[in-house]
Amino acid sequence: MPNIKSAIKRVLVAEKANAANSQAKSAMRTTVKKAEQALATGAENAQELVVAAHKALDKAASKGLIHKNAASRKKSRLAKKAN
Repeated sequence: MPNIKSAIKRVLVAEKANAANSQAKSAMRTTVKKAEQALATGAENAQELVVAAHKALDKAASKGLIHKNAASRKKSRLAKKAN
């Protein structure tokens, strides 16, 4: 642990941000996985889950959790599976 006050604060802030980012990224992955499983099984609500996954991917990209091109690629692949 650092001795300088500002460095101590940076460590604490970074830990808090890391926890929030990890949680958001995990939620995004879960949403995408649910959509993929629904498409694979042919569930009735598959289209709604795909829309939710697209929204989660866009949100993650806007927050900088994943690169915008990665989000676009994942959305494209989901859409391809849906059609």
